Amino acid sequence: MTALRRQVAISVQTFMTKASLSEKFALIEEHWRPKVVAQLNGQELKLVKFKGVFPWHHHEKEDELFLVWRGQMIIEFREQRVTLQAGEFCVVPRGVEHRTMAEAEAEVLVFEPAQTRNTGNVVDEAFTAPNGVVL
Repeated sequence: MTALRRQVAISVQTFMTKASLSEKFALIEEHWRPKVVAQLNGQELKLVKFKGVFPWHHHEKEDELFLVWRGQMIIEFREQRVTLQAGEFCVVPRGVEHRTMAEAEAEVLVFEPAQTRNTGNVVDEAFTAPNGVVL
């Protein structure tokens, strides 16, 4: 088998398996540190546990979709707040300043382009997470 065929076979095998969100979230021990669980078409599906308040920021070129798996979270914009319960989602358009928060721990799926910095235009020692951490 050629190297290219081997690479394609590995990629197909990775894509064509199932994963459990409950099991993946159980592996996450820290808040505000996204973990990549899938990649498709230049996008990443990241799992994140939220608790507390995240800094204000925006993403110049990337839209973000937040989908709550467990718990409740708030996306705060300068002029409004959106509260999301389990099973609800919201898309934050590129360029829109926002911050996320959760009073109690929330488990959230984030869909965004690969290599999107979680703090957008802000570098924050406590909150900026490394990109591409795979779970």
